Amino acid sequence: MLMKINVFGKIIEVVRNSNRWDVFYLSNEGKKRLANDIVIPSNLKEEELIGYISDLCHEWATHANKEVKILD
Repeated sequence: MLMKINVFGKIIEVVRNSNRWDVFYLSNEGKKRLANDIVIPSNLKEEELIGYISDLCHEWATHANKEVKILD
């Protein structure tokens, strides 16, 4: 399972690898790096991701970027 998420204007990629979640920051050039500061508990369900990430990264919110959403 892989999903791209816009987190208050920052794009991340969340990947489910067997029993853990891996999170990466994505650049505009297509590069990615591990997001060591975003740790998702392994038992968190997919439908809980948006709420969890919103709570964890709420400091990133601005007037222009005030939501967390899955990108197509």
